[in-house]
Amino acid sequence: MSTDPEQIRARIAELLADLPDPAQEGSGFAGLTDDAVELLAARLEEAHDVLVQALESVEKG
Repeated sequence: MSTDPEQIRARIAELLADLPDPAQEGSGFAGLTDDAVELLAARLEEAHDVLVQALESVEKG
């Protein structure tokens, strides 16, 4: 795993790009289907895993 901050930011941005922005008024989270919630959760989990792997790489570095 790369520890380059720009590569990590780009990967996170890629994972979260098509997800609704909770900071936006009327983001519509209340209207999400179960499938959409599962997709959202999976993407957030994947982004979390990328960050954890990056931290582990830095610690080992």
